[in-house]
Amino acid sequence: MAAIETSTAQPAAKARKRREWNYKPDVPLQVSPLFQWPPDPVRIFKWVWNSWFLISERLIIVGLAVLTWFYLQPALERCETFAIGWIAQIYAKNFTLMVLVAGGLHLYFYTFGRQGDERKYDGRELVRKGRAFTMGNQVRDNMFWTLASGVTVWSGYEAVMMWAMANGYVPYLAWGQNPVWFIALFLLVPVWESFYFYWIHRFLHWPPLYRMAHAVHHRNTNVGPWSGMSMHPIEHVLYLGSVLIHWVIPSHPVHIIYHLQYFTLTAATTHTGFEGVVVKDKNRLALGTFHHQMHHRYFECNYGGLEMPWDQWFGSFHDGTTESHAHIQERRRRMMGNS
Repeated sequence: MAAIETSTAQPAAKARKRREWNYKPDVPLQVSPLFQWPPDPVRIFKWVWNSWFLISERLIIVGLAVLTWFYLQPALERCETFAIGWIAQIYAKNFTLMVLVAGGLHLYFYTFGRQGDERKYDGRELVRKGRAFTMGNQVRDNMFWTLASGVTVWSGYEAVMMWAMANGYVPYLAWGQNPVWFIALFLLVPVWESFYFYWIHRFLHWPPLYRMAHAVHHRNTNVGPWSGMSMHPIEHVLYLGSVLIHWVIPSHPVHIIYHLQYFTLTAATTHTGFEGVVVKDKNRLALGTFHHQMHHRYFECNYGGLEMPWDQWFGSFHDGTTESHAHIQERRRRMMGNS
């Protein structure tokens, strides 16, 4: 009986590997209704509610940013002059956060396999041996680029922004000045991320820049939590340059902290390779998106996010359907110069 069970299990495992996707959510994927005409208030409310409440990575990061500001951040007065002490404090804090978030998710989903393959998009294992990766291993490669480059650039931007705010170069917004705008800034950062990420990502797919920098990130045709911030330093500088908008928009230091944590920590959460954390057969915390998972598999599609419909407007949107896939494949052939 044991021999029979083994022989039937092996073909089943091979069949799962042959499948293009281990798990595929309901398609077609839908973009945000925020920029659709005519406006649909009910759909907009549902989109915002589902994106933020009751438990969401966005709300968690807002809470984390607030805790960081009160308990882990150097006092703004210390940041008036660049000094090793407070900059090292920022670096140590960011390094620890990245290890806890990306490392914790990796342990949960991959090392301990607490969820098995449930809601895992790509059935393949992460690459243990491969010449394409630094040190010949996907996870070690991803950890190196994330911690050596990603955390350093993240901390550099944060230090510069805190120095600028401490010296009055960046417009300061206190809670009492405008509480509504203070809260609205948290809601608007993901929208700005979707706008900024699309255009900077398209730029990174320009062939010379792709070969020079973005190819490091695209070593990951299958992704894990450490893949999100696994980028070349040039890409880190461009990607996290999004925070420079606070030189124009009046903000509080907590907004800058949140902005950078949103861009870095959600890179880990959205690249888990899983749709979310499943408890009692229900997705309790949404994480990875199938939309971006397809970008890692097919490359020339879904450059942005679902918050703004840039991909729809420019013909690069893959909604997960067979018809959409045929369109993207044809688009890729044209881009490669094949008729």
